[in-house]
Amino acid sequence: MVDVGKWPLFSLLSSEDQASIRQACVFGTSANEAVYVSHGNEVFAFGLNCSGCLGTGDSCSTIVPKKLDFLQGKKVISLSYGSGPHVLLAAENGQLFAWGHNGYSQLGNGTTNQGLSPILISSHLQNKKVTRVACGSHHSMALAEDGEVFAWGYNNCGQVGSGSTANQPYPRRVSGSLQGKVAVDITCGQTFSMALVNNGEVYGWGYNGNGQLGIGNNGNQLSPSRLVALQGLCVQQVVSGYGHCLALTDEGLLYAWGANTYGQLGTGNKSNHLSPVQIMADKERVVEVAACHSTHTSAAKTQSGEVYMWGQCRGQSIVFPHRTHFTSTDDVFACFATPAVMWRLVSMEHDDFMTVAEALRKEFDSPETADLKFMVEGKCIHVHKAVLKIRCEHFRSMFRSQWTEDQQDVIEIGQFSYPVYKSFLQFLYTDAVDLPAEDAIGLLDLATSYCENRLKRLCQQIIKRGITVENAFMLLSAAIRYDAEDLEEFCFRFCVNHLTEVTQTEAFWLVDGAMLKEFVSRASRCGAFKN
Repeated sequence: MVDVGKWPLFSLLSSEDQASIRQACVFGTSANEAVYVSHGNEVFAFGLNCSGCLGTGDSCSTIVPKKLDFLQGKKVISLSYGSGPHVLLAAENGQLFAWGHNGYSQLGNGTTNQGLSPILISSHLQNKKVTRVACGSHHSMALAEDGEVFAWGYNNCGQVGSGSTANQPYPRRVSGSLQGKVAVDITCGQTFSMALVNNGEVYGWGYNGNGQLGIGNNGNQLSPSRLVALQGLCVQQVVSGYGHCLALTDEGLLYAWGANTYGQLGTGNKSNHLSPVQIMADKERVVEVAACHSTHTSAAKTQSGEVYMWGQCRGQSIVFPHRTHFTSTDDVFACFATPAVMWRLVSMEHDDFMTVAEALRKEFDSPETADLKFMVEGKCIHVHKAVLKIRCEHFRSMFRSQWTEDQQDVIEIGQFSYPVYKSFLQFLYTDAVDLPAEDAIGLLDLATSYCENRLKRLCQQIIKRGITVENAFMLLSAAIRYDAEDLEEFCFRFCVNHLTEVTQTEAFWLVDGAMLKEFVSRASRCGAFKN
């Protein structure tokens, strides 16, 4: 369950008021405005109130939440905000409400007058029930129950998708190549729009100066254009940042494209990409991605519950997905986004449902449900025979050959250390490894012995990321010992490139003499000792 108290604005509320919140959204250029819904479906707003974006009927700021009576009893299903800011809200009955900044008719009521209170937007929606809303900087979108997309507001780059750059004062159906398509989701960047249709195709339109439409060029599009680079993939989620996009497929593959000034694409550099590029390919299956049009921050959650973040994170540029200690992508935006807004309408309701992956992860080393124990260095690790048989050929063969029901269900392990063996067993439950590079050597040995090739690759990645001048030669020795050729070459190159520092370490001189002699010979052939 998300802790709303992680957003500084909500620290103004008492613990009782915080406990009454069912849904919430923090927004604004300084994350100083908030709207929340109580368990009784009452809507409250508080904060700075720029451009009347709180919908309280005036332009006064307030640290005391005010109830929006006009929305009394409306069950909120979707909420989004722009940069003005303006706010769109969709209720369960299909009604659409808007308020706040309206300098470009982004409220959709045909005027440019500021909306100090929620306005019911119905004209030009053709009596459609709205199920989802999305806001860009100063434009708006709504998704109807039948899959039609409507857009309005600022249109200087074609973000309304009307085929022109004239501002759109009322909701207008987006057609073009979306004609006849059934959209299932919509999202906006600052000045561009995206739609996901029910067959997994993605369409984009509007500003494209940084390749945020993913169509292979940087020309603006005045009407929807399909991302052909994703052909053959079934996309199930698309999110937009300020000038970049992330797409998640039904197989848990993650793609990114667009602006990359802060590393928000997660590609390891800051180069823009005009077409989708796969990221996190070395990680386990991704189940959720997150981005927001007012930030350059990206986040993702994997099937075992691990949360990664990258891009602009509290002023730093993180160019590779970084694993956090968070349990929710929402926490990334609360603690690291600039501004610390919410990327979606956040629900505080507790969800008791756990995926199979989450359930397995929870039951690792649980004595309550385990039917087998490993004893390593005098310490117990509790596991489940069925899981081990399903996940590992070594155990499948062990249990098939000489295992009987009346055997004592304790196995002594003497070949490997406790941290290494526990990490191996945990890997069978989670598909993840969390060890320092030095311990990963022992796990590499185990993976080699047990013929666990994927685990072997993960260990090599951990060792590469954790290599330092102090441990480089020891890691090189291990790579040679375990026939990890790719890792061996990586460690050798590192040692050669940092030759002076490496030769001054204790590990260099304590290594086996034959190994040292072979290294000197090989390094000499590379010209490492010319000077």
